[in-house]
Formats: sequence, structure tokens, C-alpha cells
Amino acid sequence: MRKSPAFSLTDGPMLPAIIRFSIPLMASNVLQVLFNMSDIAVVGRFAGAQALGSVGSTTILVTLFTGFLIGMGSGVNVVTARYLGAEKHRDVSQTVHTSAVLLLATGVLLAAFGVLLTPFLLHLLGTKEVLLAGAIRYLRIYLLGMPGLAVFNFGNGVLSASGDTKRPLLFLSMAGVLNVALNLLFVIVFRMAEAGVALASAVSQTLSAGLIVLSLARRQESIGLRFSRLKVDAAKCRQVLSISVPSGLQNAIFALANLFIQAGVNTFDAVVVEGTAAASNADGLVYDVMAAVYLACSSFMSQNYGAGHKERVKRSYLLCLGLSFGIAAVMSAVLVFFGRPFLSLFTRDAEVVEAGLTRLRVMGCSYAFSALMDCTIAASRGLGRSMVPTVIVMLGSCVFRVIWVFTVFAHFHTILSLYLLYIFSWTITGIAELVYFIHCYRDRVLRA
Repeated sequence: MRKSPAFSLTDGPMLPAIIRFSIPLMASNVLQVLFNMSDIAVVGRFAGAQALGSVGSTTILVTLFTGFLIGMGSGVNVVTARYLGAEKHRDVSQTVHTSAVLLLATGVLLAAFGVLLTPFLLHLLGTKEVLLAGAIRYLRIYLLGMPGLAVFNFGNGVLSASGDTKRPLLFLSMAGVLNVALNLLFVIVFRMAEAGVALASAVSQTLSAGLIVLSLARRQESIGLRFSRLKVDAAKCRQVLSISVPSGLQNAIFALANLFIQAGVNTFDAVVVEGTAAASNADGLVYDVMAAVYLACSSFMSQNYGAGHKERVKRSYLLCLGLSFGIAAVMSAVLVFFGRPFLSLFTRDAEVVEAGLTRLRVMGCSYAFSALMDCTIAASRGLGRSMVPTVIVMLGSCVFRVIWVFTVFAHFHTILSLYLLYIFSWTITGIAELVYFIHCYRDRVLRA
């Protein structure tokens, strides 16, 4: 059997391995943020404000669908990593082929569901009538790329479970370059406006899926994909779904909870709303870089748990927690120090920049506290526990936020009282997740 080119997650110094594992993932996530920004920039500059508004009005639904598929991919990652660590190659192969069918079917169902219900969903969100036709056109075309996105997340989960995070980065980079080129071609040359950027996204997502499937089909070891073996094993399907569905629902519900926060922001004047929108661009950069460490945490913990390396299981969590906290602290300091130049990328209005600085400063003191919550959730999932962490995060970071908006914020009605809900919700949820993780660690690792 040909040895995988990826490095080992169960042997050798851990911190260098975690960093080596995480850097390509960080680059992948940042690239996705930049490519999404390019969509907005192209349609805004070359198709006009109405097309930009149509695309922007679909953001919450796009986040719901894509977040769910990313969560599904994390379930594939955890189960595959566990069997790789235990060197159960037959189980690895069954997991890979079951997951391929499962995620492709999920992507097709999401696309069909979304295309059929797009008008209803956009009406439900209160999309402005003048933007509705363009929003429907954009979302329906964009959702055609959901099967491709699902397959890419399947392949990314499998490859990262084996320690290979470079190939997904390469494939994503190639698809991203195509996305930008097609954006310019469809919008500037063919004048397709919002339909053009949607079609560019769908095509690029399909390309990334094709590349990652081709890569897996050429692998000879147990993670190799063979079309003749594509079938669903009931036991492996249950294992993947038990982790991936709660993870996907968590990502989707976060987007819904943020609607209430946005509603609170919208009670202020236009300057505050625009400043918040500009400053919010920092969230994706920070969160997505930290998310790479969380995937490293679940991958390392799952493989070492499968291999029976108890001390490395604990060290995986502690190192990833420290690393994600440090990354958030450094990025926050840079964003606060260079806040004005950063915000000037999105607006030239001095008042809007000042309003955005308020949010950047508060969030700069808050981002690091999200590491306790998210890294601990990843650790619990690495041990095969997903449902309870999801319920905790729904209560602590979703329900709590809604309650905060209608109590604390409603009482003080200051933008500061709204922004502070992030650090409070992350801290409370993080402590609850830590208590549950300690219970899981004692039950599943120490007593094993």
C-alpha cells in the first residue's frame, strides 16, 4: 500500500505538526473570504447599486446553506480520522464511500429545496420589492453549485483527516481564480449582473469538487475513492450524521441568531449601520483563520483517540486552545491598531469610519474569548460527541443573544450594549462547553 504523502498526526512533536496542518487551512479560509469579497466588488462596481443590493439581500440564506454543508464535512473528518488513527482501513474505506454518497445527496437536496422555495424564503426575510427579482435570480443560480460545494467539503474532510491540507488549498485556489475571471467575464462582457456572479460561483464550486474527487480517485490507500464501491453503510452513515448534522445545524442557527443582532443595529442611524457593516468584514477574517485550528483540534484528537494515545489527546486540545487564543489576540491587535486603514477599504466617509472603529475596538477585546467555546466544541466532536455541544452552543450563543437583545440592549439601547453580547455569550458558552468536555474526556479517554 502506497504511503500517504501527508504527515502523521499520531507521532512526533505536536505543536509544529498542528501549525503545519493549520496553515494551508488558514490560507484556504482567507482565500474564500477574499473571493467572496471579489464577487461583491465586481457586481458593485460594474453592475450598479441595485444588483449589489440584490446579492447582499441573499447573504443570510447563502450562509445557512453553506454553513450546513461545512458542518457536514466536519462529521466526515472526525469519523475518518478516528478510523485512520486506529488503523482500521476497511472502516476508513466504508466511511469514505458512505460519506461521498451522503454529502452528494445532501447537496442535491439543498439545491432542489432552495431553488423551489427561493421566492418564499426571500419574501419571508422581507426582501425589498425592488431587489426581489435580482435576488431570486442570483440565489437560484448560486444554489446550483450546492452539490459541488457538498462534494468539496466531503473531500476536504477526508484529506484533512489524513493530514493532507495542502491539496484542498490548491484546488480552492484554482477554483477561486476561475471564479474571479468568470465574474469579470460574465458581468463586464456579457452584462449578466447578479446572475453572472452567481453562475461564476456555481461553476467554480463544481470545479473544486471535480478536482478533489479526481485526487481521491488516484489515491491507493484506504482513503482512495472507487466509484464501484459507492454505497451507503448504515452504521457509518449513522456515525457521520451523529456528528455532522448537529455541526451543520449549529452553523445555520448562528446565522438566524445574527438576524436579531442586525435588527438591533438597524434601530440606529445610517452611519452606525454602515460602520457596523464595514467593521463586520473583520469577523470573517478572524473567525476563518481560527476555524483552521479548530479543524486541527478535532482531527488530531480523533486520530489520537482512535490510536489510544491518551496524553496526545489532551495535548491536542490544550495546544489548539492556546494557539487559537493567541491568533485571535494578535489579529485583534492588528485590526484595532490599523482600524482606520482597514475600514477605509470599504468606505471613504469619516463618520462611518468612526462608527466602525467603535465596533472594531469592542470586538478586538472579544474575539479571543470565542476560542474557549469553539475549540472546546471541536474537541468534544473529536471524541465523537456532537449533539450536547450543539445544544449548549444554541442555548448560550443563540438563545442567550436573543434574550440579551430584548432585555439588556432594549434597556440601555446603546451600540456598546449590543456589541458586548458577543464577549458575554462566548464566555458563558465556553465555560459550559468546557465542563461538558471534561466529562467526555474522563468518560471516553481516561476510563477507556
